[in-house]
Amino acid sequence: MGKVEIIATSTFGLEAVVAREVRQLGYENVAVENGKVTFTADKLAICRVNLWLRTAERIRLKIGEFKATTFDELFEKTQALPWAEWIPEDAQFPVEGKSVKSKLFSVPDCQAIVKKAVVESMKKSYRKMWFDETGPMFKIEVALHKDIATLTIDTTGAGLHKRGYRRLISGAPLKETMAAAMIQLSFWNPDRPLHDPFCGSGTIPIEAALIGRNIAPGMNREFASEEWPSIPKKLWQEARRETHDLADYDRPLAITGTDIDGDIIMVANENAEEAMVEDAVRFKRLPVGSFTSDAKYGCIICNPPYGERLGEKQEVEQLYKVMGRTFSALDTWSYYILTSYPEFEKFFGREADRNRKLYNGNLKTYYYQYYGPRPPRSE
Repeated sequence: MGKVEIIATSTFGLEAVVAREVRQLGYENVAVENGKVTFTADKLAICRVNLWLRTAERIRLKIGEFKATTFDELFEKTQALPWAEWIPEDAQFPVEGKSVKSKLFSVPDCQAIVKKAVVESMKKSYRKMWFDETGPMFKIEVALHKDIATLTIDTTGAGLHKRGYRRLISGAPLKETMAAAMIQLSFWNPDRPLHDPFCGSGTIPIEAALIGRNIAPGMNREFASEEWPSIPKKLWQEARRETHDLADYDRPLAITGTDIDGDIIMVANENAEEAMVEDAVRFKRLPVGSFTSDAKYGCIICNPPYGERLGEKQEVEQLYKVMGRTFSALDTWSYYILTSYPEFEKFFGREADRNRKLYNGNLKTYYYQYYGPRPPRSE
């Protein structure tokens, strides 16, 4: 089976997490750059990484990369790429683009030129003058960075954060990919309790349950490349069969989520049912200051309010003080807190053991990590 070059795109700050996931799937020669992880593998890998990667944004197939400082150069080099090896004659192939620090800065012009070049290439391959574009979707991207053009096709469709279980969401939902990253950046493992005191629609506890039971996040959704004739159906069948073979549906887990909003707790329960992990997580209405636990060596992982809206500053500062008092009573637990509030540690009452910068959407946030004692080996 021939090798292809695959790009897993990433939120800034999560590239190393995505790269670790790719390596855990058995792929090597992984290159990490800003916002993306690139590796070479066979076509089966396109299926597997779409199904398994928890923290990547989407999976792109790299068709070519070259320097382009003029529109003529962009056209000629794009036309020379092997588009017909992937795109069938009935395909839809819209073009999107972006340009950073490049002489070709007009994105609409670059998109139009790439579209024309792909059409001309396909005219030669298929010996026809017109393409109806009624078949499967092959969304092309031209990305220019410092005059280097990278041409890719999106294999994913809807972003990888859309697992399919979150039919109902809260007002400011945390992306599933970010929730999974927060868990993977913690010291939590499935043998330890996990609690989210600001669970909202349940994303962090549900993602933890999927991780704890080794359930592939893409198991119950579809991908654009499933309709591609260039990827045999048997490869998708093999990859999906693997997700079922490796899942541990009966593994017991101690995962809980609470929130002050009773209505959103009902939403969280419905989302857990959609994800088929309702037996692995428990949700209930409870203010953060009322949380206690007799369990040892647990983890709190949460995304509390940031105080971004006008007039919320004092309210959020008071909330962080309550968190500090409540969490300090859990002296054998570790806790991990994502917020954009610059003075969080001051009001929480303790400096973090580690502070990692992450982007929640376009918002710069900090992931404050507080490490509890290491559990005894017998634990």
